[in-house]
Amino acid sequence: MSVMAARELTREDLDALPDDGLRHELIDGAFVMTPAPGLAHQTLAFALARALHTASTGTELKVVTAPFDVVLGTNVIEPDILVAPRASFTDRDLPTAPLLVVEVRSPSTARIDEARKRSLYEEAGVAHYWLADPAVPSLTVLDLVAGKYQQTATAQGEEPLELNAPFPITINVLDMMKE
Repeated sequence: MSVMAARELTREDLDALPDDGLRHELIDGAFVMTPAPGLAHQTLAFALARALHTASTGTELKVVTAPFDVVLGTNVIEPDILVAPRASFTDRDLPTAPLLVVEVRSPSTARIDEARKRSLYEEAGVAHYWLADPAVPSLTVLDLVAGKYQQTATAQGEEPLELNAPFPITINVLDMMKE
């Protein structure tokens, strides 16, 4: 849900909001607020984050889960999961494009994740964008090729997905939903 304002809102406006348990993002000068995700969303997000964390061991990459701000120009976004070089983080946020963003589909966020956020990530140069859907269950992998996202892999149900970027990892979404 977007909140319209008489002027374009800023990071300072976002920081002035009370801590109310909602996810607050700043996209195209407007606040976007969404309710806390449901159990299926959280189950899959946690399992994916754990798998990414385990697979990233020994690398210079850090896996972080929401809520954590990613600043892309004037936009402040909270991806469900992000992976970036450890040295790129500040205590407050990630002030640059992550290497990987994972968004877990929820009825309240699907449209923005698949449209506007996808465009923002693409424009910012996020190399890998994963869209996970706990309802199906499935994972769609988009990789940045010549400045545009191309779907490079997808898996549904029990089908394992073997990926090499940003590091080698095998994912079985259905198994993750059972955890």
